[in-house]
Amino acid sequence: MLSNILIAISITLMYSAPLTLAAMGGVISERSGIVNIGIEGMMSIGALAGATVGYFSNNAWLGLLCAGLAGAIMSLLHAVASITFKSDQTVSGIALNLIGPGLAMFLSRYFFNGATLTIPVPAKLPKIISLKSLQNTAFSNLNIDVTVILAVFVVTATWFLLYKTKWGLRIRAMGEHPAAVDTLGVSVYKSRYFCVIASGFLAGLGGGTVTLAIISQFTPTAISGQGFIALAAVIFGKWRPFGAYLACLLFGFSQALVVMLGGGTVNIPSPLLAMIPYVLTIIMLIVFVGRSSAPKASGVPYQKGER
Repeated sequence: MLSNILIAISITLMYSAPLTLAAMGGVISERSGIVNIGIEGMMSIGALAGATVGYFSNNAWLGLLCAGLAGAIMSLLHAVASITFKSDQTVSGIALNLIGPGLAMFLSRYFFNGATLTIPVPAKLPKIISLKSLQNTAFSNLNIDVTVILAVFVVTATWFLLYKTKWGLRIRAMGEHPAAVDTLGVSVYKSRYFCVIASGFLAGLGGGTVTLAIISQFTPTAISGQGFIALAAVIFGKWRPFGAYLACLLFGFSQALVVMLGGGTVNIPSPLLAMIPYVLTIIMLIVFVGRSSAPKASGVPYQKGER
Protein backbone atom coordinates (compact mmCIF):
# COMPACT_ATOMS: atom_id res chain seq x y z
CA MET A 1 0.00 0.00 0.00
CA LEU A 2 2.72 2.48 1.00
CA SER A 3 4.65 1.55 -2.12
CA ASN A 4 1.68 2.40 -4.37
CA ILE A 5 1.14 5.70 -2.58
CA LEU A 6 4.78 6.71 -3.06
CA ILE A 7 4.63 5.75 -6.73
CA ALA A 8 1.48 7.85 -7.16
CA ILE A 9 3.16 10.82 -5.45
CA SER A 10 6.24 10.53 -7.68
CA ILE A 11 4.21 10.34 -10.89
CA THR A 12 1.89 13.16 -9.78
CA LEU A 13 4.77 15.52 -9.08
CA MET A 14 6.57 14.56 -12.28
CA TYR A 15 3.59 15.19 -14.56
CA SER A 16 2.47 18.33 -12.72
CA ALA A 17 5.83 20.08 -13.19
CA PRO A 18 5.44 21.02 -16.90
CA LEU A 19 1.82 22.01 -16.29
CA THR A 20 2.89 24.21 -13.39
CA LEU A 21 5.55 26.05 -15.38
CA ALA A 22 3.13 26.69 -18.24
CA ALA A 23 0.36 27.74 -15.86
CA MET A 24 2.60 30.30 -14.15
CA GLY A 25 3.25 31.78 -17.57
CA GLY A 26 -0.50 32.00 -18.10
CA VAL A 27 -0.98 33.69 -14.72
CA ILE A 28 1.64 36.35 -15.45
CA SER A 29 0.34 37.10 -18.94
CA GLU A 30 -3.33 37.26 -18.02
CA ARG A 31 -2.66 39.28 -14.88
CA SER A 32 -1.12 41.90 -17.16
CA GLY A 33 -4.20 41.89 -19.37
CA ILE A 34 -3.08 39.67 -22.26
CA VAL A 35 -4.89 36.38 -22.83
CA ASN A 36 -2.36 33.76 -23.88
CA ILE A 37 -4.07 30.65 -25.19
CA GLY A 38 -1.05 29.93 -27.39
CA ILE A 39 0.73 28.12 -24.55
CA GLU A 40 0.27 24.77 -26.28
CA GLY A 41 2.23 25.97 -29.31
CA MET A 42 4.94 27.50 -27.14
CA MET A 43 5.30 24.25 -25.22
CA SER A 44 5.60 22.33 -28.50
CA ILE A 45 8.47 24.41 -29.83
CA GLY A 46 10.10 24.35 -26.38
CA ALA A 47 9.86 20.57 -26.28
CA LEU A 48 11.62 20.29 -29.64
CA ALA A 49 14.29 22.85 -28.74
CA GLY A 50 15.02 21.14 -25.42
CA ALA A 51 15.38 17.68 -26.95
CA THR A 52 17.46 18.90 -29.90
CA VAL A 53 19.90 21.04 -27.92
CA GLY A 54 20.07 18.43 -25.18
CA TYR A 55 21.02 15.78 -27.72
CA PHE A 56 23.64 17.72 -29.68
CA SER A 57 25.21 19.40 -26.64
CA ASN A 58 24.82 16.44 -24.28
CA ASN A 59 23.79 19.01 -21.68
CA ALA A 60 20.23 18.77 -20.38
CA TRP A 61 20.42 22.12 -18.56
CA LEU A 62 21.46 23.92 -21.74
CA GLY A 63 18.62 22.16 -23.50
CA LEU A 64 16.14 23.37 -20.87
CA LEU A 65 17.40 26.95 -21.20
CA CYS A 66 17.05 26.83 -24.98
CA ALA A 67 13.55 25.39 -24.58
CA GLY A 68 12.59 28.47 -22.58
CA LEU A 69 14.20 30.80 -25.12
CA ALA A 70 12.36 29.08 -27.97
CA GLY A 71 9.06 29.57 -26.16
CA ALA A 72 9.94 33.22 -25.53
CA ILE A 73 10.65 33.80 -29.22
CA MET A 74 7.33 32.21 -30.12
CA SER A 75 5.53 34.38 -27.57
CA LEU A 76 7.06 37.50 -29.11
CA LEU A 77 4.84 36.91 -32.14
CA HIS A 78 1.82 36.91 -29.86
CA ALA A 79 3.01 40.08 -28.13
CA VAL A 80 3.50 41.94 -31.41
CA ALA A 81 0.09 40.88 -32.70
CA SER A 82 -1.79 41.52 -29.45
CA ILE A 83 -0.06 44.62 -28.09
CA THR A 84 1.38 46.50 -31.04
CA PHE A 85 -1.24 45.66 -33.67
CA LYS A 86 -4.08 45.15 -31.17
CA SER A 87 -5.35 42.06 -32.93
CA ASP A 88 -7.78 39.61 -31.40
CA GLN A 89 -5.79 37.80 -28.71
CA THR A 90 -7.77 34.59 -29.05
CA VAL A 91 -7.14 34.38 -32.78
CA SER A 92 -3.44 35.11 -32.28
CA GLY A 93 -3.19 32.37 -29.66
CA ILE A 94 -4.95 29.84 -31.88
CA ALA A 95 -2.54 30.69 -34.69
CA LEU A 96 0.41 29.93 -32.41
CA ASN A 97 -1.16 26.63 -31.41
CA LEU A 98 -1.21 25.71 -35.10
CA ILE A 99 2.23 27.08 -35.91
CA GLY A 100 4.06 25.61 -32.91
CA PRO A 101 3.51 21.87 -33.50
CA GLY A 102 3.95 22.24 -37.27
CA LEU A 103 7.20 24.17 -36.91
CA ALA A 104 8.45 21.70 -34.31
CA MET A 105 7.91 18.74 -36.63
CA PHE A 106 9.50 20.59 -39.54
CA LEU A 107 12.61 21.38 -37.49
CA SER A 108 12.71 17.81 -36.19
CA ARG A 109 12.81 16.52 -39.77
CA TYR A 110 15.54 19.05 -40.57
CA PHE A 111 17.81 18.15 -37.64
CA PHE A 112 17.17 14.39 -37.54
CA ASN A 113 17.24 13.31 -41.17
CA GLY A 114 13.53 13.45 -41.88
CA ALA A 115 12.37 11.89 -38.61
CA THR A 116 9.64 13.44 -36.50
CA LEU A 117 10.90 11.36 -33.58
CA THR A 118 14.16 12.74 -32.25
CA ILE A 119 16.95 10.48 -31.09
CA PRO A 120 16.69 9.89 -27.31
CA VAL A 121 18.46 12.60 -25.33
CA PRO A 122 21.74 11.26 -23.85
CA ALA A 123 21.61 13.72 -20.96
CA LYS A 124 18.51 13.86 -18.77
CA LEU A 125 17.68 16.30 -16.03
CA PRO A 126 18.72 14.76 -12.71
CA LYS A 127 16.56 13.43 -9.92
CA ILE A 128 17.14 15.12 -6.59
CA ILE A 129 15.53 12.32 -4.59
CA SER A 130 16.18 8.77 -5.68
CA LEU A 131 15.96 6.01 -3.11
CA LYS A 132 16.51 3.04 -5.39
CA SER A 133 19.44 2.11 -3.18
CA LEU A 134 16.89 1.05 -0.56
CA GLN A 135 16.08 -2.18 -2.35
CA ASN A 136 13.14 -4.29 -1.31
CA THR A 137 11.49 -1.40 0.50
CA ALA A 138 8.54 0.78 -0.41
CA PHE A 139 10.73 3.89 -0.34
CA SER A 140 12.73 2.69 -3.33
CA ASN A 141 9.77 3.83 -5.45
CA LEU A 142 10.06 7.48 -4.43
CA ASN A 143 11.83 9.48 -7.15
CA ILE A 144 11.57 13.26 -7.41
CA ASP A 145 12.83 15.06 -10.51
CA VAL A 146 14.66 18.36 -10.23
CA THR A 147 11.86 19.81 -12.36
CA VAL A 148 9.54 19.42 -9.37
CA ILE A 149 11.73 21.75 -7.31
CA LEU A 150 12.01 24.10 -10.28
CA ALA A 151 8.21 24.23 -10.52
CA VAL A 152 7.81 24.97 -6.81
CA PHE A 153 10.46 27.68 -7.04
CA VAL A 154 8.72 29.31 -10.02
CA VAL A 155 5.35 29.23 -8.22
CA THR A 156 6.84 30.86 -5.14
CA ALA A 157 8.75 33.44 -7.21
CA THR A 158 5.61 34.28 -9.20
CA TRP A 159 3.59 34.74 -6.02
CA PHE A 160 6.30 36.94 -4.51
CA LEU A 161 6.57 39.01 -7.68
CA LEU A 162 2.83 39.59 -8.01
CA TYR A 163 1.95 40.19 -4.36
CA LYS A 164 5.09 41.42 -2.61
CA THR A 165 6.68 43.83 -5.08
CA LYS A 166 5.76 47.21 -6.50
CA TRP A 167 6.17 45.87 -10.04
CA GLY A 168 3.77 43.02 -9.27
CA LEU A 169 1.18 45.51 -8.06
CA ARG A 170 1.50 47.33 -11.37
CA ILE A 171 1.10 44.09 -13.30
CA ARG A 172 -2.11 43.27 -11.46
CA ALA A 173 -3.33 46.84 -11.96
CA MET A 174 -2.68 46.55 -15.70
CA GLY A 175 -5.02 43.61 -15.81
CA GLU A 176 -7.76 45.58 -14.10
CA HIS A 177 -7.32 49.19 -15.22
CA PRO A 178 -4.32 49.84 -17.49
CA ALA A 179 -5.13 53.53 -17.88
CA ALA A 180 -4.56 54.03 -14.14
CA VAL A 181 -1.10 52.49 -14.48
CA ASP A 182 -0.40 54.68 -17.48
CA THR A 183 -1.07 57.82 -15.44
CA LEU A 184 1.77 56.78 -13.11
CA GLY A 185 4.23 57.04 -15.96
CA VAL A 186 4.57 53.26 -16.36
CA SER A 187 4.60 52.01 -19.94
CA VAL A 188 1.72 49.56 -20.27
CA TYR A 189 3.02 48.39 -23.65
CA LYS A 190 6.54 47.58 -22.44
CA SER A 191 5.31 45.91 -19.27
CA ARG A 192 2.85 43.74 -21.18
CA TYR A 193 5.58 42.81 -23.67
CA PHE A 194 7.73 41.64 -20.79
CA CYS A 195 4.90 39.62 -19.24
CA VAL A 196 3.97 37.88 -22.50
CA ILE A 197 7.59 37.01 -23.26
CA ALA A 198 8.04 35.73 -19.69
CA SER A 199 4.90 33.67 -20.22
CA GLY A 200 6.38 32.14 -23.37
CA PHE A 201 9.67 31.43 -21.60
CA LEU A 202 7.92 29.53 -18.82
CA ALA A 203 5.75 27.66 -21.33
CA GLY A 204 8.91 26.70 -23.24
CA LEU A 205 10.45 25.45 -20.00
CA GLY A 206 7.32 23.37 -19.47
CA GLY A 207 7.72 21.80 -22.90
CA GLY A 208 11.42 21.20 -22.25
CA THR A 209 10.72 19.35 -19.01
CA VAL A 210 8.54 16.90 -20.93
CA THR A 211 11.28 15.94 -23.39
CA LEU A 212 14.21 16.22 -20.98
CA ALA A 213 12.76 14.64 -17.85
CA ILE A 214 9.68 12.58 -18.71
CA ILE A 215 9.99 10.94 -22.14
CA SER A 216 13.61 11.88 -23.04
CA GLN A 217 12.84 12.64 -26.70
CA PHE A 218 10.58 14.74 -28.88
CA THR A 219 7.62 13.06 -30.54
CA PRO A 220 4.63 14.56 -32.39
CA THR A 221 2.49 13.72 -29.35
CA ALA A 222 4.96 14.84 -26.66
CA ILE A 223 2.79 17.93 -26.17
CA SER A 224 -0.81 16.90 -26.62
CA GLY A 225 -3.11 19.11 -24.62
CA GLN A 226 -0.84 20.07 -21.73
CA GLY A 227 -1.02 23.73 -22.71
CA PHE A 228 -4.81 23.73 -22.58
CA ILE A 229 -4.77 21.86 -19.28
CA ALA A 230 -2.41 24.53 -17.91
CA LEU A 231 -4.89 27.22 -18.99
CA ALA A 232 -7.66 25.32 -17.26
CA ALA A 233 -5.48 25.26 -14.13
CA VAL A 234 -5.13 29.06 -14.32
CA ILE A 235 -8.92 29.43 -14.37
CA PHE A 236 -9.41 26.77 -11.71
CA GLY A 237 -6.85 28.55 -9.53
CA LYS A 238 -8.57 31.92 -10.04
CA TRP A 239 -5.51 33.44 -11.69
CA ARG A 240 -3.45 32.98 -8.52
CA PRO A 241 -0.09 31.17 -8.46
CA PHE A 242 -0.74 28.74 -5.61
CA GLY A 243 -4.30 28.10 -6.71
CA ALA A 244 -3.08 27.21 -10.19
CA TYR A 245 -0.38 24.99 -8.69
CA LEU A 246 -2.93 23.00 -6.70
CA ALA A 247 -4.93 22.54 -9.89
CA CYS A 248 -1.80 21.29 -11.68
CA LEU A 249 -1.25 18.77 -8.90
CA LEU A 250 -4.82 17.56 -9.38
CA PHE A 251 -4.27 17.13 -13.11
CA GLY A 252 -0.92 15.47 -12.41
CA PHE A 253 -2.70 13.02 -10.13
CA SER A 254 -5.15 12.21 -12.92
CA GLN A 255 -2.17 11.32 -15.10
CA ALA A 256 -0.80 9.17 -12.29
CA LEU A 257 -4.09 7.28 -12.29
CA VAL A 258 -3.71 6.70 -16.02
CA VAL A 259 -0.21 5.29 -15.58
CA MET A 260 -1.03 3.13 -12.58
CA LEU A 261 -4.31 1.76 -13.92
CA GLY A 262 -2.72 1.13 -17.29
CA GLY A 263 0.00 -0.96 -15.70
CA GLY A 264 -2.29 -2.73 -13.26
CA THR A 265 -4.54 -5.72 -13.40
CA VAL A 266 -7.72 -3.71 -14.05
CA ASN A 267 -8.85 -4.37 -17.61
CA ILE A 268 -9.67 -0.85 -18.81
CA PRO A 269 -9.21 0.05 -22.50
CA SER A 270 -6.23 2.36 -22.96
CA PRO A 271 -8.22 4.99 -24.94
CA LEU A 272 -10.56 5.39 -21.97
CA LEU A 273 -7.61 5.77 -19.60
CA ALA A 274 -6.03 8.38 -21.85
CA MET A 275 -9.24 10.42 -21.67
CA ILE A 276 -9.10 10.85 -17.88
CA PRO A 277 -7.01 14.08 -17.70
CA TYR A 278 -9.02 15.75 -20.46
CA VAL A 279 -12.40 14.73 -19.06
CA LEU A 280 -11.27 16.06 -15.67
CA THR A 281 -10.28 19.33 -17.36
CA ILE A 282 -13.74 19.74 -18.88
CA ILE A 283 -15.43 18.92 -15.58
CA MET A 284 -13.29 21.42 -13.69
CA LEU A 285 -14.04 24.14 -16.23
CA ILE A 286 -17.78 23.45 -16.05
CA VAL A 287 -17.76 23.52 -12.25
CA PHE A 288 -15.41 26.44 -11.61
CA VAL A 289 -15.38 28.73 -14.66
CA GLY A 290 -18.53 30.52 -13.51
CA ARG A 291 -17.05 31.12 -10.08
CA SER A 292 -13.80 32.62 -11.29
CA SER A 293 -13.46 36.23 -12.33
CA ALA A 294 -10.75 37.05 -14.83
CA PRO A 295 -8.92 40.38 -14.66
CA LYS A 296 -11.33 42.97 -16.07
CA ALA A 297 -8.98 44.22 -18.79
CA SER A 298 -7.82 40.74 -19.81
CA GLY A 299 -8.20 40.30 -23.55
CA VAL A 300 -8.97 43.96 -24.17
CA PRO A 301 -6.40 45.81 -26.35
CA TYR A 302 -5.18 48.99 -24.67
CA GLN A 303 -5.03 52.27 -26.53
CA LYS A 304 -3.02 54.99 -24.83
CA GLY A 305 -5.26 57.83 -23.78
CA GLU A 306 -8.34 55.62 -23.24
CA ARG A 307 -10.11 55.79 -19.90
